[in-house]
Amino acid sequence: MNSSKTKCPNCQHENKSTAIFCSNCGDKLERVCPACGTQVEVTDHFCSHCATPLDAPVGTTQHSNQENSSPLSYTPDHLARRILKKRTLIEGERRTITVLFADAKGFTPISESLGEETIYDLSKEFIELMMDSVHQYEGTINQFRGDGILALFGAPIAHEDAARRAVAAALEMQNTLKEYATKIKPKHGIDLQFRIGLNTGPVVVGKVHDNLEMDYTA
Repeated sequence: MNSSKTKCPNCQHENKSTAIFCSNCGDKLERVCPACGTQVEVTDHFCSHCATPLDAPVGTTQHSNQENSSPLSYTPDHLARRILKKRTLIEGERRTITVLFADAKGFTPISESLGEETIYDLSKEFIELMMDSVHQYEGTINQFRGDGILALFGAPIAHEDAARRAVAAALEMQNTLKEYATKIKPKHGIDLQFRIGLNTGPVVVGKVHDNLEMDYTA
């Protein structure tokens, strides 16, 4: 495993990268393959199921082609472990969650004025910024919508302050996207703006699959 710390999914304590049990609460440090979702040992270097290298630093997974990737490929490792560990407890549970939707305003006409490679690079960059803001407050990405995302707070990871976390993520996203738009305007000559919406309501959590795909009933 890489030299970074391993965060305990139970108490969030940061342990040595080679630790098998948490030095704070004694819980076993579970780890999953980022490609197939198979549970692996902390000391493993390759997945025993699909042979994917496990030593790449967390956060280096490419976010290109997110729409065709499983949620496990773009969910931070410590969040994935928590979800998979508790999935049998949350399946069928009724939750009140907050949904965050964010996208680029008027991105279609902007796309028509720029080349395909430029559009791909820009959308990849601002979607990664959106994802980082969501994951910072332990939300999960539920869908990609071309030039935006739909994220959930309160499920599958439960938080009593899920709505507050969603608002905090939205404000963080607003600031980082504003800085991003200011940075790229001189280079590309575009005025990129973003919209963020929030809504809170009840859902029933369905099955949580090995690759973190989840079913919800509103």
